[in-house]
Order: sequence, then structure tokens, then C-alpha cells
Amino acid sequence: MPARNTVQRQIIADALCQLANHPTADEVYEAVHAEHPSVGRATVYRTLGRLADEGAIGRVRINNGADRFDHQTFAHYHVRCVRCGRVDDVMVAELRGIDDAAAAASGYRISGHSLQFDGICPACQAAEKNDEASTA
Repeated sequence: MPARNTVQRQIIADALCQLANHPTADEVYEAVHAEHPSVGRATVYRTLGRLADEGAIGRVRINNGADRFDHQTFAHYHVRCVRCGRVDDVMVAELRGIDDAAAAASGYRISGHSLQFDGICPACQAAEKNDEASTA
């Protein structure tokens, strides 16, 4: 049975689209609560989980961190800054067809995959350079 498109569900989906920075459920809650104080934390968490389970939004599972949510559902990958925790989209053309290659190599029928790159974002790299310059 399809989920009802309630007002709260739409408010939460809209907040996710407006944040557009792969927010955690807490960050979505804070944005929703600022405009709609009657929407509770449990409602936001439950709704994000349902939207992700339905494929209406993406869930980005972060190693050793809180899940993030993505309003974009097309196939793409993520890169996470190990310093500040920022998560960005990254498009890697060489990975197109990776599901088919994995299926051919394993004999499995592939239903999905996840891949996360870790590194240091440009802002943290710049901060490192500034710190190095000020201590030199």
C-alpha cells in the first residue's frame, strides 16, 4: 500500500531538498522544527526512514557516523571529509556499469551497492595550509 502524502511528509521532504547537503536526520529535524514546531523528532526520523525505504530519497550510510539523507536518487557516489564530516556527491564515469561487472564476476543478481570515498575537503585543506603558514 503506498504511503499517504501527508502535510508532514511533504514538509520533511521539502526540508531535505532545501538543505541539499546530505543532512543527518537531526539536521533535517532542526530545519523542520524551526518552521513547524509541532512536527516531532520521531516523526522526522520515521518519515525519512520510510522515504528511504520507498526509494523516494537516498540514505547515505556513513562508516562510524550517522546516516545522511540525499534528495537525489540517481546512481552516484559520495566523498566524506574525515576532518569536518562534510559529505559531497562525486561522479565517477569509470564506475558506470560496476553492478553488471560484479554480477558477471560473481554470478549474483546484484540489487545494489554502496561506495564511499574518504578524504580531506578543500576547505579543510585550506585551513591546514593557513595553520601551517601561521606556525612557520
